[in-house]
Amino acid sequence: MQVRTHPARRRRPAVDAHPSAGAHAAEGAHAARRMRRVRRMHHVRLVAALAALTALTAATAGTAEAAPARPVAAPSGLATSDPAPPGDAFYTPPDPLPAGAPGDVIRSRPSKAGPPTARRLADAWQVMYLSTDALGRPDAVTGTVLVPKNADRAKAPIIGWGPGTSGPAFQCAPSKFIDEGAFYEQSALNEMLQAGYAVAVPDYEGYHADPKTTYVAGKSMGPALMDAVRAAQRLPDAGLSKDAKVVFRGYSQGGGAAMWAGQLQPAYAPELNLVGVVGGGVPANLALVALGLEGKKPFGFLLDALIGLDNAYPELNLASYLNDAGKAAVAGMQQHDCTLELLLNYPGKKVADYFTTNPLGTKPWADRVTENRLGGTPIKVPVLQYHSDADEIVAFNQANTLRQQYCTEGVPLTWKVWNGLSHITLVYRGNADAMAFIADRLAGKPATSNCPTTPSS
Repeated sequence: MQVRTHPARRRRPAVDAHPSAGAHAAEGAHAARRMRRVRRMHHVRLVAALAALTALTAATAGTAEAAPARPVAAPSGLATSDPAPPGDAFYTPPDPLPAGAPGDVIRSRPSKAGPPTARRLADAWQVMYLSTDALGRPDAVTGTVLVPKNADRAKAPIIGWGPGTSGPAFQCAPSKFIDEGAFYEQSALNEMLQAGYAVAVPDYEGYHADPKTTYVAGKSMGPALMDAVRAAQRLPDAGLSKDAKVVFRGYSQGGGAAMWAGQLQPAYAPELNLVGVVGGGVPANLALVALGLEGKKPFGFLLDALIGLDNAYPELNLASYLNDAGKAAVAGMQQHDCTLELLLNYPGKKVADYFTTNPLGTKPWADRVTENRLGGTPIKVPVLQYHSDADEIVAFNQANTLRQQYCTEGVPLTWKVWNGLSHITLVYRGNADAMAFIADRLAGKPATSNCPTTPSS
């Protein structure tokens, strides 16, 4: 999960020939600098609050669906076809989209790998690449490719890293967080870079000036993650191999993305040399996750999920279910809210506070939620799945049900339950196990499943 920093740098408006234009531009630039300072101070306070919450929780803690209908095609080499417009215009997809295969790079530009420590570890590029939306149609997704400076690029493995919840506003795009040095999962990212792994991080679909993010829509997240890895392989500056070993990894929303990518990969991206999948805090069944958020402090995540499904499936028509308070909340959320706002700004709210009718109780919504439920298609490679039995955001029982289903389907799965940890705390506490599992898979060591002999146990 990530916390919002100051807004991304914006393009300066062109100065016209009027004699006073220079003075107005100077005044505007000074005001913009003041605003950035204010927003940066606000971000520091938010990060401190979230860090305190994490530390407090840790101190008391104990120890399937078919692939989207897109053809698998050879890369067409689009990386040099787009001059990569500056500033936020980079995130606006070209219209029409260029012809090409999923994973082809539309545009790229150098970026920062994070704070100074990360910049010493790796080179980074922001990328836009072709992918596939939840309806099986071509779309464009942005993200970040990071390559360790000391790696043998021709041999470096690639981790497809699904970031956790960022929020629906454009300013919350993970690639912006990374470039600004405010990616909340930066410590895990740094560990992967230190281990010599290249990392491909999708923003997921819909991060641009008019955001249409598809939060927790698995049929969109899975392709976005797989195609981020393809884009990393096809980015000329990265120098990575098309034969590189690949692991999908993520926590929370990212854990869901990793599992979806694992399920869809044999049909959607069979050329990827996938050797493992790691998913923590996985939202496998959105209906049960939603039930656990009703009337609770993290209700904002439920509202964000409804926005995400509506963007993925426009026929759902979320606006037709909203009351006036709901219309205002949804509009504000898409303009301003990142992770911490979702966590803190909607405590105790219920669906009835924002909706005239609960959309999840209608057949069109229930059908789409069912389509985006994990399970039913076994992952073919070893899987590490972990969850806290005290998770207050992503319900434990629905993740345990997914574990049971995967075991029944013969997935070589390692399952670990953490006792008493909050959802946020496990973002960090699960990293050591994830890194050990990844190292073993990349080394070719056989995985040992701990699925029970009686799958229902």
